[in-house]
Amino acid sequence: MSYCLHSESHLDTGPIYVRENGKLHVVNQGAGGIQNVTPKTRSFRLFSRGFSVELCMNREDDRARRQRTDHFIFTYTKEGNLRYSAKSLFSLVLGYISDNVDHIDSLIGFPEQIAEKLFSAAEARQKFTEPVTGLRALQKFTEAYGNLVLCSLCLRNRYLVISEKLEEIKSFRELTCLDLSCCKLGDEHELLEHLTKEALSSVKRLLLKDNSLSDAGLRRMTAPVRVLKKGLENLLVLDLSCNPKITDVGIGYLLSFKKLNCLDISGTGLKDVNAVIKRIQMQIGLVHSKVPLKEFDHSNCKTEGWAEQTVLQWEQAVMEAIKPQDDLRSRTAALRFYGKTHRKEEVVKCKLVEAETKSSGNLQFYKEKVQNCHVPLKKEVAGSHELKNNKKRALAEQERERTSKQKHLCLTVEDWDLLNTY
Repeated sequence: MSYCLHSESHLDTGPIYVRENGKLHVVNQGAGGIQNVTPKTRSFRLFSRGFSVELCMNREDDRARRQRTDHFIFTYTKEGNLRYSAKSLFSLVLGYISDNVDHIDSLIGFPEQIAEKLFSAAEARQKFTEPVTGLRALQKFTEAYGNLVLCSLCLRNRYLVISEKLEEIKSFRELTCLDLSCCKLGDEHELLEHLTKEALSSVKRLLLKDNSLSDAGLRRMTAPVRVLKKGLENLLVLDLSCNPKITDVGIGYLLSFKKLNCLDISGTGLKDVNAVIKRIQMQIGLVHSKVPLKEFDHSNCKTEGWAEQTVLQWEQAVMEAIKPQDDLRSRTAALRFYGKTHRKEEVVKCKLVEAETKSSGNLQFYKEKVQNCHVPLKKEVAGSHELKNNKKRALAEQERERTSKQKHLCLTVEDWDLLNTY
């Protein structure tokens, strides 16, 4: 709205009244005297003469409202005529809330069925790809629904997505499977520190293949489990292959994972492989496998949950951001089409330390299933002496484990500094 003021150069003040001896008199400006005349009533004027208002409407918004047809459903009849019907009130409200999903205070206690539809509607509008509002909206869903939003996350060879959407990835809770293979994160990465938090204590399968990890990174990752009995205490499958900086010292930190069923340390920098194999078998009961295990087949780990398409949208956004670098590829593709260059098949592979893996061999471990053996009574009587000897050996092994635990729990100054951060 805009307004224009047109004021007069000479303002007419009108008659002047004076009260004298309880009577109202009018002053005659021309004669300069006072007349005892009853004043004439005149209309009250809020603004001075010449005041005008010009009203300008913004027609663009009005046209946008008139042309908006997203609240109608258009279909065709059998005769080919266009027919439209209004959407349901639920779909209209769902669309409005999804457009303003970042303004939701909380979703705790909200029905899961409707929340899933709301998440899908916001996902279709790509609300979770926005820098600030997307993170705020995603946190509301993860706080209320946990692993329903995402129960398994595969970021294999997607280090660009991790660097761009680190805070969004950290907002996921109650994950059971996490694949970070071939991301070259290193020991000091913020995401590896986040693995020790309570939000990811539910992780049962963790794949950290080819991430430039060393003994220091394993010490930090296992500190809450070794001392506070928190963190990755429910871990069942762990892949640390192709990390050549991990030595025999780092393997000692992994012995705190008592629930571990499968372990892969192929391609690490072990010095005494036989001693490590015996140590793993004695302390956590894992047996060395001569055949590659299917648990470390990365094709089994996939992104599953409500946010599956959201992760794909993140990846597409990252790929679009680096599109200028793909111009050279289009030029080479044109040259190949015209036969000016030889075509070479480009296979996307994770660059692993294959030579070191072959030299160290397959170092995958699994836990054997204990079977109950029913022994006849005669054999039990005859083998009572052997049972006593076995008990003595078991007691001796328990004492050795206690002494090894005491040695293992001797914390250094760096361990105490690390624990003080929790």
